[in-house]
Amino acid sequence: MGALKYAVVGVVVAMVVVIALALLLQTPHRAPNHYVGSPSGYEAFVPNGQTISYNGNTDPTGTLILSNGTTIQVIWDGQYAGTIINNHSQIVQLNNQFVGQTDPINGQQYIPLQDLYVIKGQVPVEQVEQVTINGQTYYVIDANNINPANIAGFYTYQGWVLNFVAAMNTPGTYAAGLPGNSPVFQWTNITGTVAYQTMVYQPYGPFDGGLVLVLPNKTIIPYGAIDNIAGVSLNSYGMPNHSYNPSS
Repeated sequence: MGALKYAVVGVVVAMVVVIALALLLQTPHRAPNHYVGSPSGYEAFVPNGQTISYNGNTDPTGTLILSNGTTIQVIWDGQYAGTIINNHSQIVQLNNQFVGQTDPINGQQYIPLQDLYVIKGQVPVEQVEQVTINGQTYYVIDANNINPANIAGFYTYQGWVLNFVAAMNTPGTYAAGLPGNSPVFQWTNITGTVAYQTMVYQPYGPFDGGLVLVLPNKTIIPYGAIDNIAGVSLNSYGMPNHSYNPSS
């Protein structure tokens, strides 16, 4: 009887172990996060208009620009993924509508704008070896592990995105708003055009234009803020307290 009892117990233990292993093997594997970027810097996700099905979600793909200028091809997975897809789609539609038209203030043609999503501090990512698009290996931004207060959306000239991120990481750079009668809108160069164009896009989405980054050398980069991704730790860029005066 004792032998039978121990045999039954042994069978039960073995079954439990088998079931536990089966459940473990069926659990989707998610690689552990590691962090990229600077703890005190600003990194930026720049969507490229493509999406991918990952982890049961439809996620945007694009480029992660680190504070030192390094770029990584990534998937944005987690919070704000759908919002980023929609925002980018709106920017693309507005580009299709306005690019090539003439700015009524400075007489120059409108040019393509680009949305980007700035993260204050390091970004949690995991390497995905088996998710490829056209042979490109992508990393995944684990957006659910980013404090929402540290994420904010902006838009600027497509050709200035790298400069925009570099400016945010340049000591002494600050953000300012352009008054409605600012002479910047009359400048007959890309700066004047983009400054006004960011305001042209305002009525068509969660966009708030007429802002500039002012670098220590007095160079300015016009941009707009995206109101539906507006982390409070980046309020000084989304809702700056300064007004920009070209003569100051």
